[in-house]
Amino acid sequence: MYHGKIVGTGSFLPDFIVTNDDLAKVVETSDEWIYTRTGIKERRIAKDYDVHDMAARAAQKALDQSGVQAQEIDMIVVATVTSDYSMPSVACMVQGEISAHQAFAFDLQAACSGFVYGLDVIEQFIQTGKVKKALLIGVEKLSQVLNWQDRSTCVLFGDGAGAVVIEATQEKTGVMDIYNKSIGTDWNVLTSKIRHNGTPYYQQGSDNYLKMDGQQVFQFACKKVPEIFSELMEKNDIQLSEVDLYVLHQANSRIIERVAKKMGQPMDKFYMNIEKCGNTSAATIPIALDELNAEGKLAGKTVGISGFGAGLTYGAAFIQFQ
Repeated sequence: MYHGKIVGTGSFLPDFIVTNDDLAKVVETSDEWIYTRTGIKERRIAKDYDVHDMAARAAQKALDQSGVQAQEIDMIVVATVTSDYSMPSVACMVQGEISAHQAFAFDLQAACSGFVYGLDVIEQFIQTGKVKKALLIGVEKLSQVLNWQDRSTCVLFGDGAGAVVIEATQEKTGVMDIYNKSIGTDWNVLTSKIRHNGTPYYQQGSDNYLKMDGQQVFQFACKKVPEIFSELMEKNDIQLSEVDLYVLHQANSRIIERVAKKMGQPMDKFYMNIEKCGNTSAATIPIALDELNAEGKLAGKTVGISGFGAGLTYGAAFIQFQ
């Protein structure tokens, strides 16, 4: 039976950096206040790039790194909550930009769990034999949905994109298993309304900023991530200690530290880049994977990944890299 194998990674971060000190000039905050609560020192803001631009750049880097040609790609999935248009999808725009003319393409919206959800979707297509090579992209331009006067949210997020090329394989490496879940009863914990035009019959409100109950999100993540990893590992008869590296959604350093403690695993197994990237939602995991890959730290490793966010959604996977 076929399953997916990550054969290439790529990422793109805008070159415009906003530090905590820069933010202190915009909203009442400080470097000390932000860093001690989040682990963030700076984030990238996409002043000069649209969402599809960043996605296409990350995708091309992943293709170049993999040696796969764009024309060989059968399927493109883009995970995002900040697309440039309601239609067309970012995925279709990327397909045109990179000339992946044989691929069908669509977007997937699962917020900060989007990359793990997208991996699951692609895995199903690969297992059926319909897809041999796929491109999965996580991309966000969260700077455009923030209230820049709300220090509880505007200090957290950044912009960027990450991508992976996935090939069908029958080897004992690749995506070994994935498990995704949702808690729709708590949908209002983290929201960002779509901006609509008014009509002659009713007018739309103007308060469409991202809103978050930070404490609820914190508690949700710290409880559910260890739970889903335990369920996934038990199902596959793997011990948490057998996983070489954990790459969690980069929401908050304190969440990752709490999860590591609950799982009884040392912090040196948990990769973090939140200090320089902030929370880029669906892009955090693929950006981190690309950084690790560039440093040669994925080869031969068993890696556990987990996303968690609005919906509420959460998921985990473990991947054996060659």
